[in-house]
Amino acid sequence: MSFFGVPNTPLLHQELAMGFFEKLKTGLSKTHQGFVEKIDRLLLGKKTIDQDLLDELEGLLFAADLGVRTSTQLIEGVQQGLKRGDLQDPERVKEFIKEEILRILKSAEHPLSVNLAQTRPFVFMVMGVNGVGKTTTIGKIAYHYSSQGKKILIGAADTFRAAAVEQLEVWANRVGADFIKQSKGSDPSAVAFDSIHAAKARDTDLVFIDTAGRLHTKVNLMEELKKVKRIVGRECPGAPHELLLVLDATTGQNAISQAKLFNETVGVTGIAITKLDGTAKGGILVGITEELKIPIRYIGVGEGLDDLREFNASEFVQALF
Repeated sequence: MSFFGVPNTPLLHQELAMGFFEKLKTGLSKTHQGFVEKIDRLLLGKKTIDQDLLDELEGLLFAADLGVRTSTQLIEGVQQGLKRGDLQDPERVKEFIKEEILRILKSAEHPLSVNLAQTRPFVFMVMGVNGVGKTTTIGKIAYHYSSQGKKILIGAADTFRAAAVEQLEVWANRVGADFIKQSKGSDPSAVAFDSIHAAKARDTDLVFIDTAGRLHTKVNLMEELKKVKRIVGRECPGAPHELLLVLDATTGQNAISQAKLFNETVGVTGIAITKLDGTAKGGILVGITEELKIPIRYIGVGEGLDDLREFNASEFVQALF
C-alpha cells in the first residue's frame, strides 16, 4: 500500500505495510471479539440455518454498529442465499458476510488526489466535534506532505479555544509549516481569509484550515462553518478542495448522525476515522459507508505519526476477520 511521504522502495513499503497491518489487526481486536468471534460462536456446531439463528445474527450485526440499513441488507442477503441453496453451510454464511462488508467498504476506498500542477494551493477545510482528534489528524496529514518536500500552511480558525490554537501551533512547528492565527474569539472566517492570502503570497502548496470543534446540533455554529467555506471559496476559486470530516470511531452510531449533519450543512468530501484502536465499534465504518456514500480517506489506529493511513478496504476487512 502506497502512502505519502514513504520512499519508493518495495522492501520498505512492505515493512511499513506489514507494521501498519499488525497495528490495524491489534487495533481492531475489540471489534473482532465483539463481532467476528460472536458470529463464530453463534454458528459453531450448527448444521442448518433457521429463523432463530437469523434473528440472533441480526442482533449481532446491530450490536456491532454496522447500522440498521446495513444489518437488514446483510440478513436479507443471507435469506436469499438460503432460498437459492447457496448458504446452507453456516461457515459459508460467515464468508458471505465478510464478502459483503468488503464490497460495501470498497465503495468508500477513494484515496485523495492532490494535483498541485492544476490546483495550488490545495485547501483542506477540516471539521469535527471537540475531542475527535482533529488537530492531531491535521498534524499527521501535514507531516506526510511536508516530508515529501511540500510547503504547508496551517490556519487556526478554531478561535474559541486557546488550547486548540496552541496545540495546532505545536504541530505546525513540528512539521515545519507556516502558521496563521488571530486573538481568542476572533472571527474564524477572518483567519481563513488571512490563511488563503498568506498561502498565495508565500507560494504554499497545501493549506489546512482548522475549524471550531462545534457541537453538530448548534445551528449558529454550523452557519459559521458555511461562512468560512464561503470566504475560502471567494478568495481561492474552487476551494476548499477537500472538506474533511474527522470522526471518532468510539462514538459508534453517533458518528453517523454527526456526519449527516455536517454533510447537510457544508458538504463533506472525505472522512478520517480516528481511535479505531480503542473501540469495539470498528463496524461503524461499514454503517457510515452504506448510509452516506462519502469516501473514507484515512483511518487512525494510534498516536504515532505513521498511525494515520490511507484507507484500504481489503486490508481493513482482512485485519477485522
